[in-house]
Amino acid sequence: MALSSMTGFARQAGTLPDGAGFVWELRSVNGRGLDVRLRLPPGPDLLEPRLREVATARFKRGNISASLSVKREERPAPRLTLDPAALEQALTLALQVAARIPGCPPPRAESVLAMPGVLRTETPEPREEEAEARNAALAEGFRRAVEDLAQARAEEGAKLDAILHALLDEIAVLCERATALAGEQPAAHRARLSAALAELLDGERRVPEDRLAVEVALLAQKSDVREELDRLGAHVAAARALLAGGEPAGRRLEFLTQEFGREANTLGAKSASLGLTGISLDLKAAIERLREQAANVE
Repeated sequence: MALSSMTGFARQAGTLPDGAGFVWELRSVNGRGLDVRLRLPPGPDLLEPRLREVATARFKRGNISASLSVKREERPAPRLTLDPAALEQALTLALQVAARIPGCPPPRAESVLAMPGVLRTETPEPREEEAEARNAALAEGFRRAVEDLAQARAEEGAKLDAILHALLDEIAVLCERATALAGEQPAAHRARLSAALAELLDGERRVPEDRLAVEVALLAQKSDVREELDRLGAHVAAARALLAGGEPAGRRLEFLTQEFGREANTLGAKSASLGLTGISLDLKAAIERLREQAANVE
């Protein structure tokens, strides 16, 4: 399984059995987990559980919004039905009024039917098999759209994979440069301590050489950066293993970038030279770019 991004778009159009056209549009952006939001027109609401099952089976992370639009609704023609109770009441009232008006003709049928409530409009519900065929077509269109979205996310993931590997290579090179400078830490501490003492003592030598060596050794021990560099190297190897693992690794990669940052901060804090400090700053910048890109990984 190749690396997948959480960013993508897919559009899938189709035709329902009754002739109506439909369009699915799916958009995916970064998310801490998986959040599927469906926007459906009235009617196929019962499809929602089936659609969510398709999406959750295909994706692990990302905020996914799916909207369905139906271009043309083929609805059965409305049917007029007679309300017997309303008709009886309307006819009784019409006859009573006509009887009270001398010479008034009896009420006409169309007049009685035009009275409110006598006639009702009913739209026949589609038969169960027709509704199921319609839902099946919509579900199949959604499934195809999900596959297209997965393909779009995979294409973005391939680009992302190259960027992440380039950043890991950059971090590895910086670690190698830092390792080469790490051996100069004791000498840098000695020079700095000697200069500070000379300034305090006005150039007089009042500190024994062996005592100065002990202080330098203590400072060198406290500022030893080999452990941080070893851990950074291990983190680079772990990140490469995650990218090659074939499983969704975005969350673990994000956690790992936090560990990268801690080691780079400690490296900068222990630095005794401008060269090592500069490398630690470059490391922080590269790690920040790595963190930003890792946030796009599924």
